[in-house]
This record gives sequence, C-alpha cells and structure tokens, in this order.
Amino acid sequence: MIISLRGLAKSFGAVRAVDGVDLDIYQGEFLTLLGPSGSGKTTVLRMIAGFEAPDAGTIQLNGADITHLPAYERDVNTVFQDYALFPHMDVISNIEYGLRVKGIGKTERREQAMVALQQVRLEGYENRKPNQLSGGQRQRVALARALVNRPAVLLLDEPLGALDLKLREQMQIELKELQRQVGITFIFVTHDQEEALTMSDRVAVFDRGKIQQLDKPASIYERPANAFVAGFVGISNLISGEAGQKLLGKPGTWLVRPEKIEIDAQVPGGRSTTGVIREVEYLGPATRFLVDLEGGISLMALRQNTSESANTVASMRNSTVKVSWSIDSEFHVEN
Repeated sequence: MIISLRGLAKSFGAVRAVDGVDLDIYQGEFLTLLGPSGSGKTTVLRMIAGFEAPDAGTIQLNGADITHLPAYERDVNTVFQDYALFPHMDVISNIEYGLRVKGIGKTERREQAMVALQQVRLEGYENRKPNQLSGGQRQRVALARALVNRPAVLLLDEPLGALDLKLREQMQIELKELQRQVGITFIFVTHDQEEALTMSDRVAVFDRGKIQQLDKPASIYERPANAFVAGFVGISNLISGEAGQKLLGKPGTWLVRPEKIEIDAQVPGGRSTTGVIREVEYLGPATRFLVDLEGGISLMALRQNTSESANTVASMRNSTVKVSWSIDSEFHVEN
C-alpha cells in the first residue's frame, strides 16, 4: 500500500464536498476516481496533492503522515487538464524545470529529461515551444515533466478533458501503456465512465462526497453496488415497481444491460416479452433501440450491425418486436 486515506473530510461553506472517505491505494496500480461534477473526487485528489487541507482525517504516503505537509514536500506530482506548461520555454526546458528547482546539475537533468521525452514518444521535439505543439503533444510534455521527477505517485486531474474524441481515445491507450512501463502509481480523476473502464486497475465511484463502490472495472459494470452506480456507469435498464415485479416475477430493483437484450431473437431458457420500438439510434457499428413494454416499462437494447444498413434499422421504428434476455443477466441492485 502506497497511500492510505482515513476519515478524510472537507467542507466548503455548507457543502460537504468529501464526507469521511477511507481509501487504500496500492503500489503500481492505476486507480481512477470517477463521479459526476461535485461528487468529491477532485477534492480528494487535491488533498492528496496538498492543494487543499482536510477538515478531518489523515493522509499517509508510504506509511508517513503527510496530512499537513505543504505540497512541495510531498513525493507526488500533478498533471492538469490545461497542461500548465511555461509558454516561453521550449519542450526540454519545461521538462527539466522540476529538476532545476531541485538543484540537479545541467548534464544530469538533460539526460533525465531526454529519457522522459523518449518515454512519451516525443524525441526530436525538444526545441519546440508549447504553441508549436498539438494538444496531444502538449499533454505528453506535461506528463514527461511530471514523470522526470520520479514521484512515488502521479496525480492526473482530468488530463484528457481538453482533447478531441479520437485523440482522447488514443491517449487513453498510451497513458495506460506508459503507466505499465514506468511502474508508478497513477491516481486519475475523470467523469467519463468509458475512460475509467478502459484504463483502470480499480475504480472508486464517488457521489455526494462518499465512495459508492470501489472495485475492478468489470465488477463495477457487471455488479454495481447500488442504483446510483448502475445508472452512472454505462447505460442501464433498471426494472422495479409493480410492473417490474409482474415482468420478472420477483420484487426489488434489477439491472439488465442493453447489450444483454436481444431483439427478435429468442434466448434459450431466457425471459421473453413483446414491445414497441419507440426510438432507433444508428451508431455505426451498433444500433440502440428504445422499446416500450406493457406497464410503462421502457428498455434500451443494443445490437451490433453485422449486416443492417442505417435505412434498415430506421425502418424498425414503431414496429412490434419480441425482446428477450437471459435470466442470468438480471442483477439485483440496492436503492
């Protein structure tokens, strides 16, 4: 274990931003703090970094209490969404900056900076200024500047938020590869569920200042701890109430993911009913259907487009179809 949080709390006026968080983070893991705006995830990151002081609780790094240490005395570095590069310095000088502050000699810091530049695949860019780089390249420079200090923990505050979708997806892969390569613990903050599921070893889902679930991505998605997690992580069909009990034959709130539901295809031994397709969303490789069932229940179904064209799937709007799914794909969630 590299970081341990116990009873961490922080209020801003009457708002309880972080409400008694306990969290253990392990050496070399990629942990994501996931949640909507105002859920407390960024405040937790800022308290670990030393940018905010907790009202209560403790923060330990490698067994030492750092709760009240100033940010510059903590063995962590932070990468921000806006990169925070010095515009008047070239790339190599930006990367060297932290080493220069530490008093590292010119030759040694240049060698270390070049290694960091190679790690983020920017060899040959050392003499360029930040305004001569793309958004993705500036993000890599910010990463190199943080990594060159060899911190025990790297904190990343929504670092991909300013990138376009294609570059964002590319950087997700590169960030995870880089984390495996350097072996440093990454704590990553995002509100993007797909980003969290794609990159993380574990995910802590935040809501109203508390961790609602802490688990591996597959478990977060397949076995959400409660209705909030089920609704926030991915698209969920939550079936409950009298109509839900009539449909499923059991009380409570049950989750069925859209990709588990078949349209006009029988699932052997599964549950089956009929409904009317109210809406069709053609997504390219897949189509999403909103199907209205009896009793006011609406289900979202996702089907891969193996042969259908956009016109074919669009013509299914307002048609009556059979929907079915395996009983094993029904997961009970707490409210």
